[in-house]
Amino acid sequence: MTEFWIISVPGERDPNQVYQRLQTTLSKYKDICSQVNKFNIPPDFKVGTLDILVGLSDELSKLDVYAESITKKVAQYMGDVLEEQKHKLEDNLTVNGLSPAAFLTKFQWDYAKYPVKQTLSSLYAIISEQLTKVDSDLKAKSQSYNNLKGCLQNLERKQTGSLLTRELGDIVKREQFIVDSEYLTTLVVVVPKNMYNDWKSNYERMTDMVVPKSSELIFEDQDNGLWTVTLFKKMTDDFKTQAREFRFVVRDFTYDEKKIEESRNELSKLESDKKRQFAPLFRWLKVNFGEAFSAMVHIKALRVFVESVLRYGLPVDFQAILLEPNKKQQKKLRDILKQLYNHLDGSSSSSVLDEDMNVGGFGASSDYFPYVSFKVELNMIDVR
Repeated sequence: MTEFWIISVPGERDPNQVYQRLQTTLSKYKDICSQVNKFNIPPDFKVGTLDILVGLSDELSKLDVYAESITKKVAQYMGDVLEEQKHKLEDNLTVNGLSPAAFLTKFQWDYAKYPVKQTLSSLYAIISEQLTKVDSDLKAKSQSYNNLKGCLQNLERKQTGSLLTRELGDIVKREQFIVDSEYLTTLVVVVPKNMYNDWKSNYERMTDMVVPKSSELIFEDQDNGLWTVTLFKKMTDDFKTQAREFRFVVRDFTYDEKKIEESRNELSKLESDKKRQFAPLFRWLKVNFGEAFSAMVHIKALRVFVESVLRYGLPVDFQAILLEPNKKQQKKLRDILKQLYNHLDGSSSSSVLDEDMNVGGFGASSDYFPYVSFKVELNMIDVR
């Protein structure tokens, strides 16, 4: 599972130098970090009041969780609709033509979609509305496709299941039945393979008016055989009762070419409908995975901005940095960052927060660091 950290530290009036200092420090440690990049966040957001920022911090945290869940749901469902082609999922999880990791690494704020002239609360509302629509559309589209897929699977199971339950129209022939007779009828009976001799010895004597030597084995599956038998219609119920005594199952089947053809046409229609719906659904999933993931990263950017202002105060002066820690070196990287930025712990004279104020998970909690830090987990692309 790929994991990135977005951290933010005071810019000290020269954010680029702050970034280069961290980059130089981490370069001294072998294999501790795969990537160290600037994470570009617009510095000119409308900050608003402290009360607004504190409230927005909590709301953005909830929206972040929501965005991640929707992104994963879209990715998961894309894998579901790919079915046996699921190995192609990762190649199709793209954001503006880039892999999620590449998009995150090269992140640039989308000014057209999220204008920075809007207030932070307005940007929150825009992203929230966008994600809600993706979520709502996904539910509607997946329900429609799942219903179609379910009907097709049920019909396919009937075509291929046990002789006790499967459709018989595709395995019987007209010449095996007495059709349109006023007095005679042909029944189809499921007989266990180990009871064939019992069937052949007893079927003529199960009731009166059974046509002698009329039984024929017409199909077998792993456990059973399908046998025909011809008798007078008025003896059908008696024959069924006697068959049950021998553990033979008389299927409720009447040869009807029209119904058999309708069943075949229904299967063909469902297969055609599924193929027709797949392409537009898959395109929608691919586009909206990118939309949801992009929205999630923009939320991360807003969270970093808000927490940095709350942590480091005004005027806005911080440097956001994207790190890709190597999995086995995460604790060591945290220790190095703590040594570098431990002096930030506590309330500085420029901070707009009291030391004991808990905002956005950065108060007295087990995840507290002396710098702003958020994780970005890309486990949605690990779906197989």
